[in-house]
Amino acid sequence: MQTLLDILASGVHDTKNQLFLAESLLSAAESAHGIDLGEARYAIEAASARLNRTLAAYRLLREGTGLAIVPTVVGDLIDEIALEQKAHLGKLGISLEIDCPVVDEWALDRDLVADMLNNAVQNAARFAKQRIRLAARVDDDTLQLSVDDDGPGFNPLPPTTGVGLQLAARLAELHVRRNRHGSLSLSNDGPLGGAHFMLHLP
Repeated sequence: MQTLLDILASGVHDTKNQLFLAESLLSAAESAHGIDLGEARYAIEAASARLNRTLAAYRLLREGTGLAIVPTVVGDLIDEIALEQKAHLGKLGISLEIDCPVVDEWALDRDLVADMLNNAVQNAARFAKQRIRLAARVDDDTLQLSVDDDGPGFNPLPPTTGVGLQLAARLAELHVRRNRHGSLSLSNDGPLGGAHFMLHLP
């Protein structure tokens, strides 16, 4: 079974590389013909991110595989996600609000946490009416990273499918400090009245 999983993971990795090639071809076409293919490139990037999450889930679920924990400036992480998402959200008519009073560094797996938050924002964009809120704050020695929208909320709650949510939950659990594990919470009582996604990292 492990051999089969390794083969599948290799195939996913190769597919992701092909998507990078497709994106570079689109960029070249934009330059050569003066056309805007930004939304097509965004779709390719979103598909590549989904494959990244699949590979990350495979890596995290393998026995003995740990996280790449590094000190991370939380504000920079939030700004990076906002920069990646704002152009696409703007074309959808959705505003992205940022609330990040956290000024300290936090020990976390920066790449995986960024991917989880990007995924949460992308999911929120599918249901939001006009607003999405990306926030970070520290409470009781725990970093809380949240994504809220003004859509109809999770239905069902909790969601029964989604590699991204399963990976986010596992990612939070693997962040350990002083015998405390992180966690993922999902609800429909967020500040914007819709879905509320929050990663708790000790």
